[in-house]
Amino acid sequence: MLRTVDRVLLALVGLVLLALGLAVLFAGFDLPRRWGVTMPADWPWSGPEDVVLTDAERTRWTDEGWWWPVALAVLAVLFLLFLWWLLAQLRWQRLDGVEVDSRDGEGAVLRGRALEDAVAAEAESQPGIDRARVVLTGKRGRPRARVGLVLTAHAKPGPAVHRLYREALAHAVTSAGLQELPAEVRMRAARHRAERVS
Repeated sequence: MLRTVDRVLLALVGLVLLALGLAVLFAGFDLPRRWGVTMPADWPWSGPEDVVLTDAERTRWTDEGWWWPVALAVLAVLFLLFLWWLLAQLRWQRLDGVEVDSRDGEGAVLRGRALEDAVAAEAESQPGIDRARVVLTGKRGRPRARVGLVLTAHAKPGPAVHRLYREALAHAVTSAGLQELPAEVRMRAARHRAERVS
């Protein structure tokens, strides 16, 4: 619910800013006069000679030494906040629960974090895998897994991925009563620091 509210608010803020920008461009290109459009009497921009901020508004606090640093800092913070807000909407949403078919017609919900931890623990117990991280995304009834594997120094990627699909992911599908669990696997080799031998 909160994610939907965030997206609606972000869309509204974007539409307001877009409308303001288009209004300034509309006046800047002198389109009201060219198209014969009469703007409201209190409309701030009606022609190319109009400015967004008047001289009085722009120079109100310029004699104060704090004005420009504060104005620029506030604008920078607002820009970063809106950028962070936008990127937060685009991030993959971690799945909080997975619907489990309990065979009684009722169903149940398994915590997503519990299933992630179980798959990661089983993957880490397999030979050739040093560490595993699992994140569930998608929908409760059709989850997807994003798996990050850190392979040991001499492990072969092919057999490691094959064992992951055949064992850890297959056991997750069976235990949660899922039809399938599509997975994206990313691998990297473990890095060990060189040690001085004396």
